[in-house]
Amino acid sequence: MDNAYAVHDLYAKGDQLMNILSACAEAGNPDRAIVFGSTSKISFAGAGVAALASSPANIADVKKHSAIQTIGPDKINQLRHVRFFKDYAGVVLHMQKHAELLRPKFEAVVSTFESELGGKGVATWTKPRGGYFVSLDTLDGCAAEVVRLADAAGVKLTAAGATFPHGKDPRDRNIRIAPSMPPLAQVKTAMEVVTVCVLLASLKKLGV
Repeated sequence: MDNAYAVHDLYAKGDQLMNILSACAEAGNPDRAIVFGSTSKISFAGAGVAALASSPANIADVKKHSAIQTIGPDKINQLRHVRFFKDYAGVVLHMQKHAELLRPKFEAVVSTFESELGGKGVATWTKPRGGYFVSLDTLDGCAAEVVRLADAAGVKLTAAGATFPHGKDPRDRNIRIAPSMPPLAQVKTAMEVVTVCVLLASLKKLGV
C-alpha cells in the first residue's frame, strides 16, 4: 500500500489510522503488507526521500534485490532532508505550514458543496481532516457526465472513477476533487461550476 499522506493533517487533531503492519502480524500474516511512503509531497515533488516498511522477511528480500539494482541510496539528498527537518518534530512543524495553505481550499470545497448541494439528495462528499482530496459521489451514472460538463465550462477535473482499479467505477458516481494547486479564489469559482454541473447531470438522470 502507498501511505502517501501519513503526516498530511489539515487540522491540529488528525485522523488516527490503524497500523496495518501490526494488524497483519496479529492476524498471523506478517508478510502480507508492504507499505511505501515518501517526502514527495512534503519537501520536493519527485525529489524526496522514499521509505519502505514491512516484515523482517520481506525487508531481507527487498535488500537482496536492491543490492543488485543500485550501488546505494542518494546520501546527499538524505543528508539534505535530515538537515532541513532535523527530526520528526521538524516534519510536523513543516506540515503545519502546509496545512495553513491547504485548509482554506478544502473548506471552500466543502462549504460550496454544502450550500449548493446540501439537502438536495443528489450528492454526498467527504470532509477530510487530512490528505489532498475530497471524494464526491454523485447519483449513479452521473460522474462522467459531471466531468464532461465541467470540462466544457473550463474546469478540468480528475477523470471519473480515477480511484478505482483500471479507472473503472462500476457505479459511475465518484469524482476525486483535488483543490491543492489552484489559488483559493479559483477553487471557489471552480467548485461553483462543479455544483451546477452536478445539478444538471442529476436533472438529466432523473428525467426532470
